[in-house]
Amino acid sequence: MIAVCPNPYRDNDLGLTRRCISLLADAGYEAVVCPVFADPGDEVLPSDLMVHKLKDVDQPLTLAIVIGGDGTVLSVVRELNSRAIPLLGINLGTMGFMTSLEPEDIGLIVNAAKGEYRLSRRMMIDISLSRGGEVVFEGCALNDAYIHGYGDSIILHAMCDGQTITSFSGDGIIFSTPTGSTGYSLSAGGPIVEPETENIIVTPICAHTMVSRTFVLGPERIASVTATRLHDRRAYLSVDGYVSADIRKDDLLTVRKSENKVLFADLGAKSFYENTYEKLT
Repeated sequence: MIAVCPNPYRDNDLGLTRRCISLLADAGYEAVVCPVFADPGDEVLPSDLMVHKLKDVDQPLTLAIVIGGDGTVLSVVRELNSRAIPLLGINLGTMGFMTSLEPEDIGLIVNAAKGEYRLSRRMMIDISLSRGGEVVFEGCALNDAYIHGYGDSIILHAMCDGQTITSFSGDGIIFSTPTGSTGYSLSAGGPIVEPETENIIVTPICAHTMVSRTFVLGPERIASVTATRLHDRRAYLSVDGYVSADIRKDDLLTVRKSENKVLFADLGAKSFYENTYEKLT
């Protein structure tokens, strides 16, 4: 069984989704439609198409075809909840670094259904937020986790294995995976890192200092940050684009390599370098 996971706000009337279902059926493959950002019965979904929630599909899945942008991919990863199912993205988003196909390449999904792809294994990071010695939030991210102020500068103290690496006043700080290096971290001045490597990338956001730089840490390192002085200012934690918790003074955010990985089906249509060059020029 193959899951086709469209963003109905990108794929109007699920036209591209219908083409995927038709191509797979003609090749002898059964597919189930599992929209993202909408529930069965929502007005945005065509009434003539049977849809399901991805988390409710109890049949074994061999592939998930994601139709949308990077946000759609991240939402599917969240719904899969660590299930080792290869993802193949068709880009209908603005950038789409995590999607390997464009709509005109749709015929290649049959190759993917046949298993004619290379598995690209992507590192994730585990996130833990502690308050007064008690864990108040835990999560896992494919892209990034960041602390950001609600419109005010905040003072942050970042560490690696308990040793200080930077302290600054600014808008916030990003902890990114290599897959997420082309996202918010890149916009904040961070490096582009090959997505199949294993690193924790620590990038300050609009730091009020002349010497603040990104740190690229090894996968065995444990990174952490404390909001040392918030006073009456507010900040929040976002994990893969979802606001997950409010940050209070002296909260400790800890980031480490996760045992979980996300699998992508690499059809070899374009290399990471070709894809990045085209999207950033």
